[in-house]
Amino acid sequence: MIAREHLGTARIPGGDELKLYRHDRDFMIVLGHNELMSTRKSGSEVALATMPIERLKGRKGLRLLIGGYGMGFTLRAALEKLGPDARITVAELVPGIIDWARGPMAEVAAGCLDDPRVTLVMEDVADTILTAAAGGIPRFDAILLDVDNGPDGLVREANDRIYSAKGLRQTKNALTTGGILAIWSAAPDTVFSNRLTKNGYVVDEQKVAARSNGKGPKHVIWFAVPGAGA
Repeated sequence: MIAREHLGTARIPGGDELKLYRHDRDFMIVLGHNELMSTRKSGSEVALATMPIERLKGRKGLRLLIGGYGMGFTLRAALEKLGPDARITVAELVPGIIDWARGPMAEVAAGCLDDPRVTLVMEDVADTILTAAAGGIPRFDAILLDVDNGPDGLVREANDRIYSAKGLRQTKNALTTGGILAIWSAAPDTVFSNRLTKNGYVVDEQKVAARSNGKGPKHVIWFAVPGAGA
């Protein structure tokens, strides 16, 4: 039997510790007893990129915001789908996550962070959204959030400001006209889905397979577009 190998620990600012493990050829990032992400389950993270990009088909020079990096599945999928005129900002709060991407998981990252279309900012994605909403940086055609375990988070209580009514209203100001807010979640959340609608979004909730082969559990992605007059 192949033992699970502990490769590193990364502290979440204001929170707990994440641990990186390798089991044979697979990597896992774990919080306590909860496996937050794994190279065995990338299907829904890939869909978080490909599905919004398909919905924005026809737009040139797309500007995307991804929060956070995770294992890079969403970023790599976006880069594969987008042309040379696209620009992607990745907001990652935990420095250790990037250290792992450039260290023990470099083969998995496949150089995606060094792509000239990518800008990495080491900050809470909520702060990046606020900067765009205030006009400090250009607005985004799509904001893709894979933060915590979804709206019902495990990692940081501070993530509530992204998913709160106030946070959702601020996010609308960070999107271009017709832009898409896409939010990944490990499970359905009727309360959050209703909150999106109540705060002026037209919502399409999709269940997506966790694994790239379509098998295994289903995750949820909300695609939310500010409605007319929102």
